[in-house]
Amino acid sequence: MLETISKKNPAKGVEAMPEWNEKNVVNRAQNGDMEACDELIQEYQERIYSTIYHMISNHEDAADLAQITFIKAIRKINNFKGQSSFFTWLYRIAVNNTINFIRTKRKRVLLSINQMDEEFERGEELLGLVSKETPQRDINRLELQEILNAAMLKLSTNHRLVVTMHDVQGMPHEQIGEIMDCNTNTVRTRLHYARKQLQAHLSDYLKP
Repeated sequence: MLETISKKNPAKGVEAMPEWNEKNVVNRAQNGDMEACDELIQEYQERIYSTIYHMISNHEDAADLAQITFIKAIRKINNFKGQSSFFTWLYRIAVNNTINFIRTKRKRVLLSINQMDEEFERGEELLGLVSKETPQRDINRLELQEILNAAMLKLSTNHRLVVTMHDVQGMPHEQIGEIMDCNTNTVRTRLHYARKQLQAHLSDYLKP
C-alpha cells in the first residue's frame, strides 16, 4: 500500500518542502537574517509591483517604487508589531510611497488595462461596476483605456486608490481599511462615491 507523502511521514529519501510561515520568516528577518529578508521580497514582490503599476502605469517607475518599498520595509521591519498581516503593513508602505510619488512628480495616474487580455476584461468589468448599463457602442482596447484613464484622473487620490484596490486588485473592504487606516464603512462610502463619479464621467459612453 502506497504511503501518502506528508510532512509528518515523508517517504524515504524524499525531503518534505517546508510550508510558508509569514510570522516565522518575519521574526527571522527582524533578528537580522538576510535570507529571511530575501524570502519576504521573493514572496511579495510580484503583488507589490503589480499594485504600483496599476496606479501609475509605468514599468520603470513601478519597479523603482517597488524596490524603494522593500528597502524601507527591511530597514523598518522592527517597527512591525504584528497588529496586521505583514503583507498589509508592506502594502501600506507601497501605497504611501506611490501617493508621495504622484504628488511630488505630478505623474499622470492611469488605470492600466491594456497590457493583457485579462486586464482588458477587467476594464470592461469596471464599466459594468459603475453602471448597470452597457457601453453605447463597441469600444476597442485603446479607446477603453483612454476613457477609463480620463475618468480615473478626475477622482481624488483616495477614491482612485479604493477603486484600484477593490475593483482592480479584488481586495476585501477590511484589508483596504487597514491599509488606508479607516473603517470598512468609510471604505464602502468612498467606493460608492467613486463609482458614482465614474458613472457620471462615463455617461457619454453608456446607453441612456
